[in-house]
Amino acid sequence: MTVNGKPTINDVARIAKVSKKTVSRVINKSPLLSEKTRVQVEQVIADIGYVPNPQARALALRRNFIIAAIHDNPNAQFLVNVQQGILEGIAGTEFGLMVEPVDRNSPTIVDDIRGFLERQRPYGVVFLPPISENDELASLCDSLGTKYVRMVSRELDKPEHIVMSNDREAVYGAVKHLIAMGHEKIGFIEGPDSLSPAERRAGYEQAMEEAGLPVHDWMIAKGRYTFESGVEAGLALIDGEARPTAIFASNDEMAIGAVIAARRRGIEIPRGLSIIGFDDTPLSSHIWPSLTTVRWPIVEMAKAAATKIIGGEEADPNLGVKLSSTLMERDSVVPPSRV
Repeated sequence: MTVNGKPTINDVARIAKVSKKTVSRVINKSPLLSEKTRVQVEQVIADIGYVPNPQARALALRRNFIIAAIHDNPNAQFLVNVQQGILEGIAGTEFGLMVEPVDRNSPTIVDDIRGFLERQRPYGVVFLPPISENDELASLCDSLGTKYVRMVSRELDKPEHIVMSNDREAVYGAVKHLIAMGHEKIGFIEGPDSLSPAERRAGYEQAMEEAGLPVHDWMIAKGRYTFESGVEAGLALIDGEARPTAIFASNDEMAIGAVIAARRRGIEIPRGLSIIGFDDTPLSSHIWPSLTTVRWPIVEMAKAAATKIIGGEEADPNLGVKLSSTLMERDSVVPPSRV
C-alpha cells in the first residue's frame, strides 16, 4: 500500500478498488452503501492517513457543502422542526445548514433567490412551504445545476424532488373523529392562501360533505398561522351566526388562540367547545387542557429532504413520498352531549 506524498482521494479509491464517488459517499456518511464497502474504504482512509479537504472539494465541485433551507413562514416552531430534521439528515457528514428567509410576495423573489444561489453556491436547497409551491424556483435550480427538494402537500414534481405530507387525508380524519363523537357544527380556521392550507380545508369539507353536514360561510374563519390570528378567528366563530360545538384549526398556534378566545367568552374547553389543532408542537401537550392535534411529520420530511440531496443519484427517489400524519388524542375534545 504505497502513497507518494500527501494522501489524496484518488489514492483511497485506487487502494480500496472503488470509485472516487464511492469514497466521497463514505466520507459523507451516505446511507446508500453496503456495510462491507464502508468498512473497506474507512480502513484504507485510516491506514494511509487521508484527511478530506472540504475546501478543495468545494472548489472542484464549484459548490459549498451547504444545504440551504429557503422559507417564508411565520411559525417559529415549524422552522425549528425543519432545522432539526435537516441536521439529523446531515449528521456525521461534511455538510452544514444555512437558513434563508425570503418574501414570497416580492415581485423579485426569483431574482433574489438566483442571486443568493449564485453568491452562496449551496450544494442543495430545501424549499419549505409555501415557497416550495413556486415552479419557477424549481426551474431556476435546474438551470443553475443546484440540487433541490420541495416540501409539499401535493405531488408537484418528480419523486426525487419532493417530500410530501398527507394534509388533506389527515384533516379529513381529524374532522371525521369530531363527527364520530357527535359534533355537527364544526368551525374551521384556515391558514393563509397557499396549497397546504387549501389541502387542509379540502379535507375538512370532504369529511363534512360525506357526513351530510352543511358548511356555511360563517363556519370558516381566516387565519395567518399566528396565535393572534387564532384569537381573532376563534372570536369570529364563537360570536358568529351559530356557535360551533367544535373547531378545527389549521395549526396549533391558531388552535391555542381559539382556546384563549373561548376563555374570553367564558366558554370552558372542552365542555363548552372542543378544539383540534395541526402540527403537534411541544406547547400543544403543555397547555391545559392538552390539545388534541394532528402530528405533522415535519422533522421526518426535512430529514428525508436532506438525505435525498446528499445521497445523489443513488438516493431512493420515493424516500419521503409520502409521509403520514397522526391524530394525537388529548383532552381538548369531548362529545357534544357533555356540553
